[in-house]
Amino acid sequence: MEPIVNKVAESGLVTLDLEQFYPKGEIKTFDLKGYLFMELILKEKDFRTALQNTDWEVYRDTYVAVTCSADAIIPVWAYMLVASYLQPVAKEVVFGNEQELINTILQRNIQQMDAAEYADQRIVVKGCGDIHIPETAYVAATQKLRPFAKSIMYGEPCSTVPIFKKAMANKPA
Repeated sequence: MEPIVNKVAESGLVTLDLEQFYPKGEIKTFDLKGYLFMELILKEKDFRTALQNTDWEVYRDTYVAVTCSADAIIPVWAYMLVASYLQPVAKEVVFGNEQELINTILQRNIQQMDAAEYADQRIVVKGCGDIHIPETAYVAATQKLRPFAKSIMYGEPCSTVPIFKKAMANKPA
């Protein structure tokens, strides 16, 4: 009887799980809608007073998406003012909704990855997990890894979809 060989383990594949780049910690949304007169109009004096009376500690060490869900015209300075209050307490402040915040942080974290560690490696970018990873992260990872990787695949080591394979230097063009 022949021994069972784990071909996946012997394949030399390196698995990259994009969940490691996901924001670690609580995500909150700061919606300007509740700070508007009749949820439509920004009155500067009232807005400033309301912000001064806000308990900013509830945002301590969280990721905060700053948005306005009302169909109102909000001056740019209003978002800046909210960010100035959040900056000392929040882990990070991003303009947009929660998904835009996640996309921004994922992309930044992927860009900070040392792709040289993956030089000439056969990489499988993990396709399933406990956390939904948006498509933007897969695009960012592909762009970051392509100049270094020998090959990039998507999925699981036992079932992959080829994405990129570096051409051999001695192959004719």
